[in-house]
Amino acid sequence: MSHQEANRRAVVMASDRTRLTTSRFRQLKSKMPMTIPTDPHLLYQDWLLTETQFVPDQLNCKETVFTIGNGYLGTRGSLEEGYPGSNSATLINGVYDDIPIFFTELANCPNWLPLTISVEGEAFRLDRGELVSYQRQLDLKLGLLSRKLRWRSPKGKTLDIAWERFASQADQHVLALRCQITPVGCEGDFKVHAGIDGTPENDGFNHWAILEQGHDVGGNGSPSVWLQVRTRKSRIELGMAAKLTIAGAEGKIQDASVVEAPILATTFHAAAGQTVTLEKTVTVLTSREVSNPLAIAREKLASLPPYAELLAAQERAWAEIWQKSDIEIEGNSQSQLMLRYNLFQLLIAAPRHDDRVSIPAKTLSGLGYRGHIFWDTDFFTFPFFIHTQPEIARNLLSYRYHTLEGARRKAAHYGYRGAMYAWESAATGDDVTPRWGIAEHPYGEDVSIKCSTREIHISSVVAHAIWWYWYSTQDDAWMRDCGAEIVLDTALFWSSRVEYDVKRECWSILGVIGPDEYHDDVNNSAFTNRLVQWHLEKALQIYDWLEQNFPEKAAQLTEKLQLTVKRRRRWQDIVEHIWFPYDPETGLIEQFDGFFKLEDIDLSQYEPRTSSMQAILGIEGANQRQVLKQPDVLMLLYIMGLSPETDYGAEVLKKNWQYYGPRTDLTYGSSLGPAIHGLVAADVGEEEKSYQYVRLAALVDLEDNRGNAAHGIHAASCGNIWQAVIFGVAGVKFSESGPTANPQLPPTWKRLKFKLHWRGQWHDFDLQPAVGRAKPEIRGFVFDLDGVITDTAEYHYQAWQKLADEEGLPFDRQQNEALRGLSRRESLLRIVGDRQYSETQIQEMMERKNRYYLELIQNISPADLLPGAMAFIEELRAAGLKIALGSGSKNARTIIDCLGIANCFDAIADGYSVQRSKPAPDLFLYASQLLGLNAAQCVVVEDSAAGIEAARAGGMYSLGLGPAARVGAADAVLPGLEGAHWAPLKTALSR
Repeated sequence: MSHQEANRRAVVMASDRTRLTTSRFRQLKSKMPMTIPTDPHLLYQDWLLTETQFVPDQLNCKETVFTIGNGYLGTRGSLEEGYPGSNSATLINGVYDDIPIFFTELANCPNWLPLTISVEGEAFRLDRGELVSYQRQLDLKLGLLSRKLRWRSPKGKTLDIAWERFASQADQHVLALRCQITPVGCEGDFKVHAGIDGTPENDGFNHWAILEQGHDVGGNGSPSVWLQVRTRKSRIELGMAAKLTIAGAEGKIQDASVVEAPILATTFHAAAGQTVTLEKTVTVLTSREVSNPLAIAREKLASLPPYAELLAAQERAWAEIWQKSDIEIEGNSQSQLMLRYNLFQLLIAAPRHDDRVSIPAKTLSGLGYRGHIFWDTDFFTFPFFIHTQPEIARNLLSYRYHTLEGARRKAAHYGYRGAMYAWESAATGDDVTPRWGIAEHPYGEDVSIKCSTREIHISSVVAHAIWWYWYSTQDDAWMRDCGAEIVLDTALFWSSRVEYDVKRECWSILGVIGPDEYHDDVNNSAFTNRLVQWHLEKALQIYDWLEQNFPEKAAQLTEKLQLTVKRRRRWQDIVEHIWFPYDPETGLIEQFDGFFKLEDIDLSQYEPRTSSMQAILGIEGANQRQVLKQPDVLMLLYIMGLSPETDYGAEVLKKNWQYYGPRTDLTYGSSLGPAIHGLVAADVGEEEKSYQYVRLAALVDLEDNRGNAAHGIHAASCGNIWQAVIFGVAGVKFSESGPTANPQLPPTWKRLKFKLHWRGQWHDFDLQPAVGRAKPEIRGFVFDLDGVITDTAEYHYQAWQKLADEEGLPFDRQQNEALRGLSRRESLLRIVGDRQYSETQIQEMMERKNRYYLELIQNISPADLLPGAMAFIEELRAAGLKIALGSGSKNARTIIDCLGIANCFDAIADGYSVQRSKPAPDLFLYASQLLGLNAAQCVVVEDSAAGIEAARAGGMYSLGLGPAARVGAADAVLPGLEGAHWAPLKTALSR
């Protein structure tokens, strides 16, 4: 994504920290299928991302994951009451301030979240007292972050607390937060403080000088507080105002401000079961938008409607956004959520009302890369906006126009003509790439960062984004007024940057770093050279278009940029004679001069590992080997393949895929690699690999699978995932006649629906698996245990009944039936209902129930096998199919030993194998991996709805046993295994 050295120290430290805290976990993870979600406390379902347990060690990465925003600002998912080690931040796009080393960075703005609660003098905090239950949920459909928990104070006061907050899409200057408090079995006196923290920091540095703070009584009797601050160097002023209301109890709102923190406070008494609602609304503006931000913030706050109306407006605004941008997946709710999550992160970072800002590499979700703008936006995220929100795409390109002077200053500084875009830019377009990486210890060597002068393909990437926007929207006015000048001026840069190779009689570009940052100072990067060739060709076409349609503008730019006939002829000569290392006999494109002469590498020999190949081999070691951080050539073939006139064809793509794919460091190289691989894999017909790669890319932040999610969302990966689904899985291609699709849907995706904007019209796509398409050959079966091979439900019931009787809990056979397919913990929580137990008590009860169960199953024998089970398994084995047991029970091995069938299974996955239970697919995916098979080659045999859902989520065939009301979502349904045979079942599944 970015330069390989800019944050070298941070990367090394992060990898060391990972090894110290999760080394054993990473070892286990490396042996598991790469698509299995690794976080046992996250649930994915359509529109809802749910966290089921608070894990302090994941505090910072989850702050990133639960970011909310509206394109104007982003607020990390920090806790309203605070927590030690929190990296809370609210970042407003374009609010930069100067800092040493990194030149400039987004300034962490005053924190609008603080709302603290105390009961009988004890402060509510998750690091104090006892957290009885917890759930945090991000509703992508509404842009709403909520948290529900039950907390017991050190003195024994139990509270139910529900939070929710949002950054309004209906009015980008409005933020809202609601907190509901309900005492459980107790009463008490409460004190609440809600305010603004005026001392935010960027890694210990506060960018803000406080100008003024105060409070207003309000004409309607609703008090408010306000804060006015200004950045220390850039002199940007910010005004923020907040008010608090209370309902459900008597409480007077009063000013309780302290220096640098305007605060509103209230006290009230609440009885058991009494719900008290506190609503905090905030307005924020800066001098980037208005001349007097504080005055307007206060005026706006006074006129805001109640919280409920703000939330209703938020729902309407998001409905309009999703109506254009959503992608619907039918058949796999996990894939659906992961895709929507990545699109959501793009949508909350995109500037809707400002064309002087862009999307930072880490969006507005963290301080990684200091809020700088990279080529990530133009190459990876831009296509999503062109075809779903073209007005935002225009804003993003206009940022490049407004920062063109900075690109000119950079070109002039290095002795070139025209405009040379910054590798990292901020407000002005000047290059703010750090020049040095700071040494890790006082006597270490600082590392020179070459990206500013070597990763120069960005100028052509910007030109490509401009041309693709124009080609897709036919926005001639913007191209005439803004786009043409950028394309022509950056073309001038290239004509002064190329060098003539007398020996080869061609133009060369020497001393560059391509997208693959494992190799620096290379000559004739295939990606760079071909893109420059394309760029100059389009520059000539655009110049001719201007002369024909807007001769006055053409004359103006000819004079302003000194576009002499001689220079334009040189462009044509470069187009015709630039060096491009393509061998038509092999079909291979050499990544750069001499790449094929480097030492080859087999990445499988380095597995399992927990760090990048560059970290393992060293910078020079990676430089000397054919190992890639990003797949340069595949990215080039992809971008050229977007247009029929530049497409190299399927055969060239396949040959280069086969060569470069295995040499790319996908797990710990660039976060952009997996999605590009997913896209190309779909193009070459490797659907299963495509699905695996896309999932791996989609989880980069959700699962923190690179250990750096705490720094912010990977914006480029989010955009890359959209491209992988639309251009890869859906197979969308564009031509003059419009977009067409050639879908290659994963096995579990029963339908893929989306719409694309193309030349002023919307095109709806509703794709389903192609009729007659060959499905993966079934090569294995994964059998659940209870209800499939034997029926231990009666033993479970007796054990639960004994426990319930001892605890005085109501329980019967009907309730027991509802526990089918659930984990031991989930079953217990359903049984206890609203009865309050500590975590220690819950653990003891689970162990007690299991002890009773183990005592009961000692009498199991082969006579307890369900009718037909063994006959069917023996028939499958005779047909050459592999057999695995996939049971969530931790007693599965004991039971099959008692049944005498342990030797019938090629692999056993049980309750100790994975962390997440059904309906998560982890158990079945792990079983298929133990069999050495892809998930799509396996059939899961289950008797519970949760098990069928897990199979479908994992991309596996499913055979449901029992009534259709319970297992009807399966691919095939039988009453039981008695009389079941492989041949007719195979036919049924193939349909």
